[in-house]
Amino acid sequence: MHISRLQLVNYRNFGSANVYFKKGINTLIGENGSGKTNLFRAMRLLLDDDMLRMAYRLDESDFHRGLDNWRGHWIVISLEFDEVAQNEALQALFLHGVGNVEDGQVGRATYNFIFRPNTAIRLRLAELGEGDRDGLVRLRNAITLDDYEVVFTGKSTADFTDPDQYRALVGDFDAVRFPDEMEPSEIGGRVPKVLSVAKEISFTFVQALRDVVTDFQNNRTNPLLSLLRSKSGEIDQAALAPITALVEGLNTAIEELPDVGTIRGDIRQTIRDAAGETYSPAGLWIRSGVPAEAERLFQSLRLFVGESDDGYEGAIHELSLGGANLIYLTLKLLHFRYQKEKQVCANFLVIEEPEAHIHTHIQRTLFDRLNYPDTQVIYSTHSSHISEVSNIENVNVLGRVGRRCEAYQPAAGLPPGQVRGLQRYLDAVRSNLLFAKSVVLVEGDAEEILVPALVKDVLGVSLDELGISLINIGSTGFENVAVVFHDTRLRKRCAIITDLDAAFIDTVPAPGDNDATQKAKAKVLGSQRSGIARRIRLDGFVAGNPWVTVHYAPHTFEVDFVAAGNQRPVVAALPDFYVHAPTIALATAELGSGDIAQFGTRVLTVANGAGKGWFAIQVAKKIDPDTELPDYVAQALFAAHSPSRAMIANIILYRLKRLEIDRRGNPDTLAVMFAHVERFSAGQIELDALLLEMAAAFPADQISRVLNHLT
Repeated sequence: MHISRLQLVNYRNFGSANVYFKKGINTLIGENGSGKTNLFRAMRLLLDDDMLRMAYRLDESDFHRGLDNWRGHWIVISLEFDEVAQNEALQALFLHGVGNVEDGQVGRATYNFIFRPNTAIRLRLAELGEGDRDGLVRLRNAITLDDYEVVFTGKSTADFTDPDQYRALVGDFDAVRFPDEMEPSEIGGRVPKVLSVAKEISFTFVQALRDVVTDFQNNRTNPLLSLLRSKSGEIDQAALAPITALVEGLNTAIEELPDVGTIRGDIRQTIRDAAGETYSPAGLWIRSGVPAEAERLFQSLRLFVGESDDGYEGAIHELSLGGANLIYLTLKLLHFRYQKEKQVCANFLVIEEPEAHIHTHIQRTLFDRLNYPDTQVIYSTHSSHISEVSNIENVNVLGRVGRRCEAYQPAAGLPPGQVRGLQRYLDAVRSNLLFAKSVVLVEGDAEEILVPALVKDVLGVSLDELGISLINIGSTGFENVAVVFHDTRLRKRCAIITDLDAAFIDTVPAPGDNDATQKAKAKVLGSQRSGIARRIRLDGFVAGNPWVTVHYAPHTFEVDFVAAGNQRPVVAALPDFYVHAPTIALATAELGSGDIAQFGTRVLTVANGAGKGWFAIQVAKKIDPDTELPDYVAQALFAAHSPSRAMIANIILYRLKRLEIDRRGNPDTLAVMFAHVERFSAGQIELDALLLEMAAAFPADQISRVLNHLT
C-alpha cells in the first residue's frame, strides 16, 4: 500500500494543490517558503500518531493566507492510498472506514481530515437567501474557532481541489449560495473513532537536521532514548532484575558511606539550631540519584563517537555538524526499522531536508541506499545532488505564485522515452531548473559566463536577485530539457537563448577561391541552414505553450556581442590571447572596423583559438556598466521573469548613481530623475513614463532601451 495523492485545500500556504506520489522513493523540491514543511505537517495530522491530538487545535493561522476571510471556509487534507493489501485486517479497516470498494475488495482508499464550521453554523449559512451579502457578513463576523469541528472521513468521491466541487460542498461565498445537505456523500462517511489508520501503519518522520545536539540533550526528542524506549518493552523483565538489584545495592552502599551519614546528621542539627525543633523537618535523608528504573537508566545513557582514527571518543556536541547530523539520521532510520519489524499494514518514511551539513557524496549515497522494501519514502530537499539522482517521475516541485503555493509534476504526461531522456539530462547542474523561480537556457560556455557578468554590471543586480537561473544545456538539445515547462508540468517561465548562425561573410563562390576559402564558405552556409532549421523546429516546439519563449542571436553569441557595441572589452582582453604587438594591433583595428565581416571573423578566431570558455572568462573581467546588453538577451531575461516595481526602481537608481559617480550627468537633471524614480516607487507614474523621462534626460544611457523590453 502506498500514498498516491495528497490534496490540500485552504491549508496554510496552499489554496488548492494536488501532490502525486509513486511507490518507492519520492522527492519533494521547492524554494524556501514554498510549503514543504507545511505539506509534511498536513500528512502527519492524518498519519502520525504523535500528531493526531494536534489535529484538533487548528487556529486562524492554519487557514490559507490568500482567503479574504477564513470564517465559513473549510480546511481539507485528503490522502488517497493505492494498492491496498488484500490481507484480512487491512481490508476490514478500510472496508468499514475509508475504503472504496470495487468487486467486493478495497483497492483504493481515501482518508480525509476536514476542519469545518459545525452543523449549527452550516445550517444558518444554508438559510441565507441567495445574494444576501449583508446577512452573510453579519453571520461570518460572529463565527469563531469555537464554532469549528474536526471530522475524519473515508470513502470520499469528491475532488476537493476542484473549485466547482468545493463551491457545491462548502458554498459559494461570492454568490451567497450554500448547500442544504449537511453530510453530503461526496465527502465520505465518518471514520469510527475505534478505527485509526495511524495505529495500523508505521509512520516515521525525520525532521530537518538543524540543531541535533539540542535534540540529543532533550529527553523528549533524543533519538537514542526513543530507540531504547521502543526496545525496552521487548526485553525480558527477568533479564532486568539483576541490573536493578545491582543499582539498588550501589545506591545503598553510597548512602551508607560514613561521610554521608555524618553530613546528614550535621544538616539536621544545623536546621534545628537555626529554626528550632518546631519548624525543622520531621525527617531528612540523603539518597543516591542513580535510577533503578529502566526508563530513567536509559535517560542516563549517552552516545560517544570517534570521527577519526586517533582513538578519541567524543560526545555528540564535540562532533562536526555533518557528523552529528549523520548520527541523528542514522538513529531515526534505525527507529523506523524497529517500527517496520512490527509487521504493520504499510510503512511510510518521511524525511525533511536530510542534506544539511552532509557531504555531497554522502547525500547521493544516502539517497541511493534508503530504498527499503515495502516502504514508501518521501524526501524534501534543497540539494541538487539529491535531485540529480531522483527519479524524475517521482518528483513533486512546489512553487510560490503570489500568496499561494502550487505543486507540479515535471514528468506528468510525458511518454516513457522522453522521461528516460529527461532523467539522463538532469545532472546536478541542470537539475537546478527544478528549484528555480524562472529559467534561461543557453547552449554554450560563453553565454553561461558572460550573461551573468553583463547583467550584474549593466543592471546592478545578479540573476539570482532577479529570480532567474541560467543553465547551460551544452549539446543536450533545448527540447529535451524545456519540455518540463508546460501547463501540465512545471508552470514556470523558461526562455531559450540560441544562435541563428546567419552568415556574416560573403558566401558566394568566386573563381579565385582556394580550397580553404571554399571550405570556410561551405561551413558558414551549412551553419546558416542549421540555424534556419533550428528556428523552425524551436518555433514549432514553443507554439501554443505560454511558459516557453525562444530568443535568437542573429549570428553567434560572440559576433553579436561585438555587434551590440562591445568591441572595447574584447580589445582590452586581447593581450590575454596574443603576445605579438602587430597581431594585437591588427585585431584591434578589425574589431573596431564596424564591418561585421571583419570583426565577426576576428572575434571568432580569437574565441575558437583560446576556447570559448576561456575567451569568455577573460572578456568577463573587462565588462563594466558601459558594456551593452544585447537586445535579444534582455528580451530573454524579461520573458523569463518580470522584476518587481521595487527591483526596477533599484536598477534605474543604480544607473543614475553610476552617472553621478562618473560625473556624466548634470546635478539638476539627476535630482529630477531621482524624484521621478521615487514617484514610480510610490505608484504615482508607470514604467513607460519613467523610461521616457530617463531617455530624454540621458539619451546615451542604455537602460531605457533595455527596460523597454518590459513594456
